[in-house]
Amino acid sequence: MTDTTEQAKAHFFEANAHFEAGRLEDALGSFRAALSLAPGRPSILANLGITQVRLEQWAVAVDTLTQATQADPSNRDAWLALAHAHEALQHWAPAVQALQKALPLGSPTAAIWLALARYQLRLERPAEALRGFEEALTLDATLAEAWSQRGSLLRDAGELAEAARSFQQALAHGGDDELNRFYLASVTKQPAPERPPLAYVEALFDEYADNFQTHLVENLNYQAHRTLLAPLVESGARFLRVLDLGCGTGLCGQLIRPQADSVDGVDVSGAMVVQARASGMYRQVVQGDLLPFLEASTEPADLVMAADVFIYVGALEAVFAAVRQRLAPGGCFAFSVERTDAEQDLVLLPSLRYAHASAYVERLASATGFRVVRQWEAPLREDQRRPVMGLYFHLAPAV
Repeated sequence: MTDTTEQAKAHFFEANAHFEAGRLEDALGSFRAALSLAPGRPSILANLGITQVRLEQWAVAVDTLTQATQADPSNRDAWLALAHAHEALQHWAPAVQALQKALPLGSPTAAIWLALARYQLRLERPAEALRGFEEALTLDATLAEAWSQRGSLLRDAGELAEAARSFQQALAHGGDDELNRFYLASVTKQPAPERPPLAYVEALFDEYADNFQTHLVENLNYQAHRTLLAPLVESGARFLRVLDLGCGTGLCGQLIRPQADSVDGVDVSGAMVVQARASGMYRQVVQGDLLPFLEASTEPADLVMAADVFIYVGALEAVFAAVRQRLAPGGCFAFSVERTDAEQDLVLLPSLRYAHASAYVERLASATGFRVVRQWEAPLREDQRRPVMGLYFHLAPAV
């Protein structure tokens, strides 16, 4: 054995000792020293790449681990680390490929199947994701996340009874109580929570933000913003100050801005707020819940608008009361709700959107000091090429 080989082994063993002791930077240096003396050695490449993953050096880890798995395709730990690095970079297809390479190299684990299912979800492959969650649960039936995700996939497929069982199992195994009870209510006849979990709405639209307008307007034929504001735009009315509740990327702001001295917006999604601000249509855009936004100032507004927003709010008593406090005399409160023909005032649908009864909105308007100026029915958007019907309202202060 040559001196070079001995030196490489010494550096390698030293690196492993550093790694086990948590001295990752030292391990990194020693693995590199070993690799310089034994270029292309699979075991060194694999351990170097795993160390880079632990140090969150994602891009360089992908390069190192790709070399390691090419040199030794049987190294399961290298494939798993490569999948993790791709996940961090949101490279979902190669992450799936890496886990698929790792699976047959040893006993399957619930953790691998769970990660694989998550990646398949990111690639919008529901059947493959469902299989992954079910494989994970076969190996470990206590995985609350897998039960919850399985329930969501079955809910989307219309299998509501089995979805309900999954959400019940998620709760039984310590899953997020608020979130899973919200999901459960959407597929059963249980009373709907008065509002959705704020974290759910924020995460939903943060993830949706980049393709929001394209998906909503082109794919779902979204029209609530135009339908809601058409009477005001056509009238040529002027507004000193406008509040846009749940402004999203700014679709309503773009329509009303030519007729307003200023428009202020609010949205729970930070990613949506960034895009709304970039549109240049708003004086200010606040990230947060719409109720604190309404209550934060006493400056009156001439128009408060909420297009297809209350489907993610739920009960509207507090919102109506807060808007009434902010609305200037002669002002307009313009909003839409998804229509329900159910007897309940408020229904949580399997889509995880709330629908509101017309009688509920009218009763609430009267109770909070509004009168109905205009009310009509028209589509909000489409779902599987079928129109989703909504109710549109323009309210004004009663006195």
